[in-house]
Amino acid sequence: MITWLNRDITMTEMVTVYSSDGIYCAFIPVSKVENCLADISWDFMHGWGMPGAVEYHEGKSKRVAYLRYGNDRGIEPLVIDREFHGMQEDYVEISEEFRLFHQLYHDRKQDRYFKYDDSGSEYLIAIVEPNRVQIRLKEIRQFLAIKEMYLSLQFDYREHSVYTLEELGLEKGSEENRGDLFCWGLFYGDLGCRGTDRAFSRLLGKRLIPPLPKEKSGLWGFTKKEPKKYVDFIIGLDENGNEIIHTSDPGELANNFGANPDAPHYLTPVQFRKQVLDKYYQQPNKYSVDSGVLYCGSLWCVGIDNHFDDRVAAWLGDLGRDLPYEEQLHWRSFNIPPTGGVSETYFRRQILAQAIDSDRPEHEFRKLYDRVQSECKKSLGWQILLPLAQKDFHYLKAIRVPSTDEQKDFDDLILALTKILVDSLNEKEFNKLIPASERNEIKSGILRLERILQMCGFSGYESHIQFLRNLQNLRSAGTAHRKGNNYQKIAKEFNVDNQSLSTVFKGILILSIKFLDFLEFVVHSKKIIAQQ
Repeated sequence: MITWLNRDITMTEMVTVYSSDGIYCAFIPVSKVENCLADISWDFMHGWGMPGAVEYHEGKSKRVAYLRYGNDRGIEPLVIDREFHGMQEDYVEISEEFRLFHQLYHDRKQDRYFKYDDSGSEYLIAIVEPNRVQIRLKEIRQFLAIKEMYLSLQFDYREHSVYTLEELGLEKGSEENRGDLFCWGLFYGDLGCRGTDRAFSRLLGKRLIPPLPKEKSGLWGFTKKEPKKYVDFIIGLDENGNEIIHTSDPGELANNFGANPDAPHYLTPVQFRKQVLDKYYQQPNKYSVDSGVLYCGSLWCVGIDNHFDDRVAAWLGDLGRDLPYEEQLHWRSFNIPPTGGVSETYFRRQILAQAIDSDRPEHEFRKLYDRVQSECKKSLGWQILLPLAQKDFHYLKAIRVPSTDEQKDFDDLILALTKILVDSLNEKEFNKLIPASERNEIKSGILRLERILQMCGFSGYESHIQFLRNLQNLRSAGTAHRKGNNYQKIAKEFNVDNQSLSTVFKGILILSIKFLDFLEFVVHSKKIIAQQ
């Protein structure tokens, strides 16, 4: 234990700051460090650190002062014991000031705390368990820097033995040891005849963790902002076929105001393999890929030309200005020599300032889906397609023509489409439009929708109903169950064997758009309201 306590601790190590078997901690003001190391006894006990009051007596007068942490020595808790006298379960929690200082997100299910940097990267900072709390050293020392404090890791370990000290070859007594940032005492003693144990040893003391310099605290106003780094991207090929690369630093690019006239222009198109966006589609809680723009929450966004079948483009200057360095590195790994310029859609939006819609099927699908939802709310007062639950919304955000022919991507996208278009059919409202005598005989949402369209006198619905059946069967045969003869049969309906899976899904997505367009027409017709 002494060896473990005296080891070097790396900045990324999760430090145990609380353990029910003998570790507790406290923040010690710089001015109290010398006193702290003069005595191996703890300066801060379990249960301390709660708001309280203290009385000061001067002669016959008394003054009562409120103290946030219950003591007037300036010592503060990092981990606080919460006790409820047996009426609720006790637990420990990390200091609110520490959590707010680092803007930590609390995953309540796992009782873990995470921090997000400016690029959106996630870091585990603290783990709270019933009998142990661990916090990453870097964040501890950053907080200490601003507080002008040290963290005292107090320890009190005890071992008992069924043998006497004499039988163990030990003598009763103690030894103490001190260093620049630690002090401890090791004690041996006899327990007499109490219980089965005859002897004990005890290791009591503390190790101090120093603060970082304030300029390393990460807090604005104290920390000098590091200059941003920029990645070089491929912007073309020379006459010998060699790659031409250039920095994405906007300050080193030409613009329309005469800057850096010999450098490539800010609006130089840079191209990437389409797979560059897969990372963002796979994390829909963090990222959103829309027509012409990529978002990382509210941290950053960058304009992108995602209107090609096989590639993605962006302006060289935007890559440097808007993407964090870590993201630039990701994009660089998918960088390819440019083939042509940007798409017509992107050119008209970015250069001609024209507000035009994208003709990409994934963008049309989401636009039409939103329109159908809006029109149903306005015209019907209920939704033909039930809105997705919050935990299912990622299915909608994931819809796109896949960048590869991976079977898994295809299956996942089929599942998503089926969730949105088939599983979300509003059977409860459909039943209200179907005669009571027929309701028990119609067993599925697709059949109920078909019956309503028949009753309302719509024509041309048959192909859409058949599409929904085929889509549901493809999901059932290919995703919900092992792929067998049923899958091969339904796969022929979509010509899976003779086309790439990305091409097949693009065709399915186009059929989905036609179905949504038909639903919008149905709602506009007002026939459903009349029938109701």
